[in-house]
Amino acid sequence: MFEGIEFLNKEFFWLFLFAPLAIGWYIWKRKNQTATLKMSSTEAFKDTSLLSKLRPLLLLLRMAALSFVILALARPQRENVSTKTKINKGIDIVMAIDISSSMLARDLRPNRLRALKKVAGEFIKGRPNDRIGLVLYAGESYTKTPITSDKAIVVGSLSEVSYDSRITDGTAIGSGLATSVNRLKDSKAKSKVIILLTDGVNNSGSIDPNLASELALQYDIKTYTIGLGTNGMAQTPVAIDGRGNFIFDRKKVKIDEKLLKEIAKKTGGKYFRATNNKKLQEIYEEINKLEKTEIEEFKYYNYEENFRPLVLIALGLFLVELLLRFTVYRSFI
Repeated sequence: MFEGIEFLNKEFFWLFLFAPLAIGWYIWKRKNQTATLKMSSTEAFKDTSLLSKLRPLLLLLRMAALSFVILALARPQRENVSTKTKINKGIDIVMAIDISSSMLARDLRPNRLRALKKVAGEFIKGRPNDRIGLVLYAGESYTKTPITSDKAIVVGSLSEVSYDSRITDGTAIGSGLATSVNRLKDSKAKSKVIILLTDGVNNSGSIDPNLASELALQYDIKTYTIGLGTNGMAQTPVAIDGRGNFIFDRKKVKIDEKLLKEIAKKTGGKYFRATNNKKLQEIYEEINKLEKTEIEEFKYYNYEENFRPLVLIALGLFLVELLLRFTVYRSFI
């Protein structure tokens, strides 16, 4: 009956403490109002009627009615809350991913590219209010997925990302960054972000990375850069055998951290170094915290008064008690 009910005036519950006093007063009053008659034997009065035995029912009805009155005075309410969410600032994000052959290196498990795809996929799913696009680059760059609010499309495209021997191998950081800027430059979003990841040095492409970062600055696009790879040596693809499979050998990891730091600093972003799977995950979690979409939540409260049924029940009990008192029990009282 009272599920989901809150009482606004709980102080009225203190009135229940007077219930024992009221019962005691009633018993004392009845005792003083009842005449006594001394007799040598009461055998003739033992078979009293059932009606007289049920006389305390009047007191129970009166106390029950008073209890419902107290509950009504406590003002029971049921609270209904409706919520409306307003997104004040949406963010457009382009993830620029290096897919050169070195991304198959095994210093991250099972390799750099697959480790990245797992972490980046979780990042995308955790940005429900933003638009995200994918740019891939190696010796050249292209747009895999234009910026979209459909996360299923972006996650699906990301799952398809793999090393493609048809693309010129190499690391064209400038081209990857420029293509990402091109996807964002006409965006009307309040905030525009590029997350550029690479595991090497700029050795391909016709666009200078510094020029690309100038373009990002011009269009107010913040760039976070991530250098992916362990410190030291890593099992890296060095050749392809007769069956088309990669041959791996230990090779020194070379990342142009100076360039990546300059790009991030110039555009107001930040540089990160991911040397293992855990660190890579932590980096994306930090970027997720740094780039928050502003959301306003409005709550509307509607209070439904529930004291009226209690008053009606109390009134009904009082009427039943009065009816019994002045009809059935009239001769007893």
